[in-house]
Order: sequence, then C-alpha cells, then structure tokens
Amino acid sequence: MSENSREIREVNIERLEARKYKATSLESGASLEFGQGEGLLTPVELLLAAIAGCSSIDVDVATTRRSEPEKFEVKASGYKVTEDSASRMEDIHLGFDLKFPDTEEGRKAAGMIQRIVKLSHDKYCTVSRTVELGAVVQSEVID
Repeated sequence: MSENSREIREVNIERLEARKYKATSLESGASLEFGQGEGLLTPVELLLAAIAGCSSIDVDVATTRRSEPEKFEVKASGYKVTEDSASRMEDIHLGFDLKFPDTEEGRKAAGMIQRIVKLSHDKYCTVSRTVELGAVVQSEVID
C-alpha cells in the first residue's frame, strides 16, 4: 500500500536593500539573509547548502543515536553552466567527512554512514530528490 501526502512549505522573500534579501519561514519564523555581496550566500550557494543540509540532518539524526561525532563536515559543490545565455547547475557532489570516537558506539555510528548517506539520497532528502526528479516552478506577478 502506498502512502501519499502533501504538506505545504512556504517562505517569504523580502528585499532589504539592493541585492540583499531576507528569507523567512512562514511556519517557524526562522530567517536568513542572502544575496550578492560581501558576507552573503548567493542563491546558488543556498541551493547547495539546502542539498547538503538535508542529507546532513538525515546522517546526523541516525548516527548520533549511537555516538556524537568528533568531526562532521559536508562539502557541497557543483558546476554552474551557461548555455545559450541560460544558467543551471550540474554535477552536484556531496562529500561527507565524518569522524567518530574509537569506541564501540563510535564504530557503530561510523559503520552506518555509507548506508544512511545512500538512504538519504535515494529516499529521505526532499531537496536532492526534488532537484534530481525535477519539479514544476511557476512564477506569477501578484497585482
């Protein structure tokens, strides 16, 4: 039996000044600033952060049931390609650099990493699955 559900997720983008914006979650109220300029993540970097962050959460939740990591870093990278004056990202790569203590619990956590990274990619990470599967994006001007 297949289980289907649809839950809306929404953010609001507010212009703060030229090339600087604030994204706010309409559910939690959490926000972050982004844009173009010193000290700001660009929208493409936010996309990479969202992909890496989604899988990082999956891996973190599963492994820390066993042990706290000594090191937990994930690098997201990809190539920005421009064809016919249109840009997109391709060949996105996540590199997980995790280290757990040399204890029984730490070794158990470390032993889970490959499986959880694969499960995150194949099943759990909404962000990377959406990017890979594609989603319709509609834009409209509100009067």
